[in-house]
Amino acid sequence: MDAAASQHLLQQADALARHVATACGRIAPSWPLDQFIAVNPYQGWTRHPVARAAAELGALCGTRLTMPRDWYRAQWDAGRLRREHLRAAVERGDGGLDVEELLQALHAPCLDIRHLPLLTDLCDALHPQAPLPWSELVTHQVSQHCAAFFDRSQARWRLATDEDLYGSWRRQLAEDRGIPWRRGRRWAVARLAALSADALTLIGDALAALRVPDAGQAAYLSALLLSLNGWAAWCAYLRWQARLRGSDDTHLQQLLAVRLAWEWLLREDQLQPHDSAEWAAAWARIDHHVARLAAEQRIDWRLQEAMEIAYQQPLCEGLLTAPEPVGGPVAVQAVFCIDVRSEVFRRAFESLSPGLQTRGFAGFFGLPIAYAPVGSEMVRLQLPGLLAPVHTVSEDAEAPSLARAWRQRRQAVLRWRQRWAELRGAPGSGFSFVESCGLLYGAKLLANSLPATTPPRRWQDAGLPREAQGRRPRLALVDSDPAAAARLGAKVLKAMGLTRDFAPLVLLVGHGSQSANNAHAAGLDCGACGGQSGEVNARVLADLLNAGAVREALREQHGLHIPDGTHFLPALHNTTTDDVQLFDTDVLPSRRQDELQALRSWLAQAGHRARAERAAALGLQALAREPEALARAVRRRANDWAQLRPEWGLANNAAFIIAPRVRSRHLRLDGRCFLHDYDEREDEDGSTLELIMTAPMVVTNWINLQYHASTVDNLRFGSGNKTLHNVVGGHIGVFEGNGGDLRIGLPLQSLHDGQDWRHQPLRLSVFIEAPCERIDAILARHAQVRDLVHHGWLHLLRIDGEARRVEQLRDEQWRTVHAAH
Repeated sequence: MDAAASQHLLQQADALARHVATACGRIAPSWPLDQFIAVNPYQGWTRHPVARAAAELGALCGTRLTMPRDWYRAQWDAGRLRREHLRAAVERGDGGLDVEELLQALHAPCLDIRHLPLLTDLCDALHPQAPLPWSELVTHQVSQHCAAFFDRSQARWRLATDEDLYGSWRRQLAEDRGIPWRRGRRWAVARLAALSADALTLIGDALAALRVPDAGQAAYLSALLLSLNGWAAWCAYLRWQARLRGSDDTHLQQLLAVRLAWEWLLREDQLQPHDSAEWAAAWARIDHHVARLAAEQRIDWRLQEAMEIAYQQPLCEGLLTAPEPVGGPVAVQAVFCIDVRSEVFRRAFESLSPGLQTRGFAGFFGLPIAYAPVGSEMVRLQLPGLLAPVHTVSEDAEAPSLARAWRQRRQAVLRWRQRWAELRGAPGSGFSFVESCGLLYGAKLLANSLPATTPPRRWQDAGLPREAQGRRPRLALVDSDPAAAARLGAKVLKAMGLTRDFAPLVLLVGHGSQSANNAHAAGLDCGACGGQSGEVNARVLADLLNAGAVREALREQHGLHIPDGTHFLPALHNTTTDDVQLFDTDVLPSRRQDELQALRSWLAQAGHRARAERAAALGLQALAREPEALARAVRRRANDWAQLRPEWGLANNAAFIIAPRVRSRHLRLDGRCFLHDYDEREDEDGSTLELIMTAPMVVTNWINLQYHASTVDNLRFGSGNKTLHNVVGGHIGVFEGNGGDLRIGLPLQSLHDGQDWRHQPLRLSVFIEAPCERIDAILARHAQVRDLVHHGWLHLLRIDGEARRVEQLRDEQWRTVHAAH
């Protein structure tokens, strides 16, 4: 081979690698059910302006990023969308539209989005009488194979996984006798054997054979992955985790090879060469298709902007009318997660006394930890999905012999449970087990069906003796290296903005949810804690900050003086019931016992007020004025295994406020705002704001866009009807029914009450009270955050308290959008 030919082959290989990397990079990861956290499903598209990305996604898979026109019309009819909002949206646009055109569009039907067809779609069009469309058959076959391949904890009989995903699929498809090959199964077996055994080589061979032009290859490969977006997202998760560990994972590339191999096989089996010639040429014109779709969607984006302006305007006015803070002694400082559900409880708690102060901070309390329960091999992450753990915590035992006894007892119980589960699930036990032991389950089924108001037993206590239950997890650094623990504590306190004026009691309030028979239960827990409750983080941080040696190191090495009379007390806010549980009160100094009783009373009263505010959304408005009856009702909901909507989670989230609490304390924000305390006067070098903008702001954007995508297109980015869910692989995800693609995102019942949407899909409005120069400098250093802002994936607004105005960053310039009268 001469040098020119060799160079040409290298260029082809480089181009193929780029196209594959582009397609794979457009798929956002989806976390498993037991760690279910919100993820921006458009994460791979944020390098593009949102309207351009919407048009590309529409061209590739037929999705949309805005609501149908009749939804905006309903907002207009309800008075939530008005002419002044349309006018403002037109003024902020790029010209070419006026208010009258938007008004006419409100009464016009939405244009259908036609995506470029895959070869499976072409087969369906040419063979409309087939019993099952090829697009559905291919999705079902690949999806069932992935479910078997990735299963590690559910199936008793498992697929051998000594081959990679692509190789395993080739072998299994050759054994499948249910595929209606036109040229016969013998042909298919021979053709599968002739395919390259290497996934990347197969992708190159197939693209060449299908004659997909270079200009359309990245788009075509992206469309193939989007046709199996659920399993693609799972493979992207495996890659994400591998990269956090410093390695890599190729499952996503192999899935792409599987899906592309199906296209190649179907072209040869079902189509004539001329059938696909025009099809291939269309992929060379993908940019023209995207441009046309973007032009058609300009009105929809102006209507979307108008709805977002309608939400922003009253909030801007409220934030600029904050009253002067009231001085006086503070009895309790309570630090809550920034989660929108905390806003309702915080407001209720603060209303009880001027001496009650709350702050907002990320619910994992800045601790990069994993939790390993004593006596268990499980290691559970307790931090955001963006991060990898640095430390591992476990329950405290005074002596090694005691810890060993706990471990042995728990392991014995867990082994017995595993054997019982194996017996119950064995193939030979299908009838004999039910006949022999079925009646034993009658009492359990009856108990689960009866109303209950007490929380279920904590899984952490399974197999532990009574004296071990409830023991607090501890960070080994507290005893082994107080200086290192102090460095961690100082970082947390500074980020929290809590460096002086400590109250006698500082409450660290994590949060978790409570529901029964709920595959997506982790999605209601703390996303900052990896889809777990925040109990572990709150208890570990309280223990760290109460340690005398750590406080001494904080004082001597970091200039942080925590008074001897201050005690940090961990707690957990149950967002389903609005109960707050206090932990480790046994180590509370005796002089604080009277204050503890007052605190319990305040928390109970705040719970009553928060439940009363949420009652109507839960269909319990008739009990809003009966505190005890309402409390019993919400606790019954939490334990009801038939309850589809135990709570509304983060539905209707719309804004993130990064400012001192005094800026928003007087406002009723209806549980729609993430609240992070920040005082730029305490942040001399801007490092705290940089941390907030690069971590919590990104995570809240993930949450916002997951709810957005699950609402505007639940078919592709949501998980459908909860009543039809079947869990896949023990924890990977769910099928809606018994097949189809893996469903990711939120169930319909988390967004819709049966009559109307409970979530308004508005892009997140981020309000920051800080100098524009500081914000601009952070954006300049962080491309990921800059893309979210400059490309319209969120709105960035700045509160100028001195000038009494709110500015928005648009087209890389700060423009006043509201000024106080």
